[in-house]
Amino acid sequence: MKLSRNLKYLLLLQLMLISEMAHSQELNCNVQISAQKIQGSNRQVFQSMQKDVYEFMNNTIWTNSIYSYSERVDCSILINLTDQLSADQFTGTIQVQMSRPVFNTTYNSTMLNFIDNSFQFRYVEFQPLEFNPGVYTSNLVSVLAYYAYIIIGFDNDSFSPEGGTQFFQLAEKIVTNAQNAPEPGWKPYDGSRNRNRYWLVKNILDKEYEGVRNFVYEYDINGLDLMESKIGEARTNIVESLKLIQDIFRKKPDPFLYYMQLVIDAKSDELVNIFTDAFPEEKSRVIQVLTEIDPANKSKYEKINATN
Repeated sequence: MKLSRNLKYLLLLQLMLISEMAHSQELNCNVQISAQKIQGSNRQVFQSMQKDVYEFMNNTIWTNSIYSYSERVDCSILINLTDQLSADQFTGTIQVQMSRPVFNTTYNSTMLNFIDNSFQFRYVEFQPLEFNPGVYTSNLVSVLAYYAYIIIGFDNDSFSPEGGTQFFQLAEKIVTNAQNAPEPGWKPYDGSRNRNRYWLVKNILDKEYEGVRNFVYEYDINGLDLMESKIGEARTNIVESLKLIQDIFRKKPDPFLYYMQLVIDAKSDELVNIFTDAFPEEKSRVIQVLTEIDPANKSKYEKINATN
């Protein structure tokens, strides 16, 4: 039986929509499990763990938005296991990295790169990882879902002013649900210098840190995204965007500035590369701001003057 031209067109359109939906997941997440410090265990369980975490991060639909294959957020999760407490209980660290493509280039800019040292969880091989946003089910699932929303929130903040708010609020809900969890990292007093999941999302959503979120947007949209076509204007805009963080640093809304420091840490090397070839006056301005807001890396920023 021959199909009419209109029917063929509708079938083709349907196939295209199905294909698009097949790639609607938000994350393009590389996952690695390192268990070198754990001796005498069934090594197969770590392979299964890596596979399950990879599928959880990449196959879960985290938002109501449709992402094309090329729009997925590039990120990576490295879980470094340091101890096995029982047959199914583990402790270690989780390193979270994410990047954003720069407009009209092949360059990806790092947005996050940090290690969460308070990671303890239970993993049962062949037991599916399932996320329910309304309740706390397991620490492994909650930590992974929390960072999925942090990553998506950062990505959206870089494309529209405070565009990631709804995703940070979902991360905050995960924190609230986990307040009675026995594992560390969820409560205000957990971890060294309050550097934990509770304070990260609290800082992000705190109006006192609004300038840091605005920096993320201005730096990416009016800075990096202009580098290929208007490099002078882009550098000027980046210096101006850094003043948003400078204002936060001077106000010191809490003694730890955890969120602000994570943002600066991710950008420090990139900032050195951007301004190495700038005009002397611009180099002087950016070094002055960077050494004030990030004094621990003063020697790094002084490298901006290495090439004239």
